[in-house]
Amino acid sequence: MNEKTDSELKGETFLQCHLTLPNDINTIPQLSEFIDLNCEELGVDMVDTMNINLALEEAVVNVMSYAYPEGTEGQVDIDLTADGDEMVFIITDSGTPFDPTQKEEVDTTLSAEERPIGGLGIHLVRKLMDDISYQYVDNKNVLTLKKKLNKA
Repeated sequence: MNEKTDSELKGETFLQCHLTLPNDINTIPQLSEFIDLNCEELGVDMVDTMNINLALEEAVVNVMSYAYPEGTEGQVDIDLTADGDEMVFIITDSGTPFDPTQKEEVDTTLSAEERPIGGLGIHLVRKLMDDISYQYVDNKNVLTLKKKLNKA
């Protein structure tokens, strides 16, 4: 379900949107469409739009793949607020508590064979977004990703 509210805030476009997806990676194209449409409305340049898409896809696919026990239905909520300067994405799920921000930085100087498995996704999210934070609130994982905007 996609809900959107537009209003003027200090003369800037202000968006508040919501998307709920089941924990099914086949629904990821809906996430991409959600991001593309809102980035276009905000006038975000193509490079930032692609980076936001990549970071959000990585974060949401991880939730879909690991938050819920296999065979368990769950959902992932994505809330977007944006003004003319910054987009804030809040990804919420009621799956197994997990703080991806506690994952150690990946040593990208090591070869693929030498690196431990895992961690590249959160590494990518950290590199593509300006800020990432995690909270566990009311039995829910709440991952917040922020991106400062470059206008097209």
